[in-house]
Amino acid sequence: MPLSSPLQEVVDPRFSRHHLRLLLKRDDLIHPDLIGNKWRKLVPNLDAAAGRPVLTFGGAYSNHLRATAAAGRLLGLSTFGVVRGHELAGRPLNSSLAHCTANGMRLHFVERAVYRRKAEAGVLGVIRAEIGADAEDVFVVPEGGSNSLAVRGCRALGEELRGLADVVAVACGTGGTLAGLAAGLAPDQRALGIPVLKGGFLDTEIRALQDDAFGGPRGSWSLDHRFHFGGYARTTPELHAFADDFEARHGVPVERLYVAKMLYGLVALAEEGAFAPGTTLAAVVTGRPFP
Repeated sequence: MPLSSPLQEVVDPRFSRHHLRLLLKRDDLIHPDLIGNKWRKLVPNLDAAAGRPVLTFGGAYSNHLRATAAAGRLLGLSTFGVVRGHELAGRPLNSSLAHCTANGMRLHFVERAVYRRKAEAGVLGVIRAEIGADAEDVFVVPEGGSNSLAVRGCRALGEELRGLADVVAVACGTGGTLAGLAAGLAPDQRALGIPVLKGGFLDTEIRALQDDAFGGPRGSWSLDHRFHFGGYARTTPELHAFADDFEARHGVPVERLYVAKMLYGLVALAEEGAFAPGTTLAAVVTGRPFP
């Protein structure tokens, strides 16, 4: 499946009055179920899985879990989803997790303390045994899909934007998309990441991902940690109002947990004078609202 997505210019006075252009890289239009950066990350991992069952991880509203489940249905792969939060077991599924099960994913809920240690071989072995995947040749994809394969897959995103923007912004969860994006851009371009989690740990994670994928740092990138709105899956009335307004202005659906925070950050940075007049900005729309 070709992954290249359209580029859409929007005219917005919050940028134009500072002599800035805003382009939207519409990765949300790649596929109805396999959206944007999630599919870019999954493609090389599913190739490596080579038909084996796929086991992966995420929170109760994980875009990555939804995309993996949908990919499993479309490609005929068995999928297992390990969900953070044992307290969710037995409760009615939210729309996101219900979408996963409807696509055939088997969910397994674990305590948050266990989830934090999921990368440890012993803990992963216990999880596999509990989920019934210990005897199968299961291919494990990390939380958010971010590993060296995924980072190399996201390099194409930067390559598609070469020569088309000065600064390319993307919302960051685990950092894999930014790591690959920066590697694909031309030397005179830079990538800007807007983390959606609190903690300030992504700098180290992105460096490590680039080391694993490319053997060292690639591209020019930076992070602005100010626009997480309280952390992962957290929003505020102000953020919702901003997203509603952007949708009304431009007719583009704005996903709240990632895309809205990134766009809000770009507007704030434009107002602060962070970009020189004449700069062309590209904002990667990595997802769309989910019912």
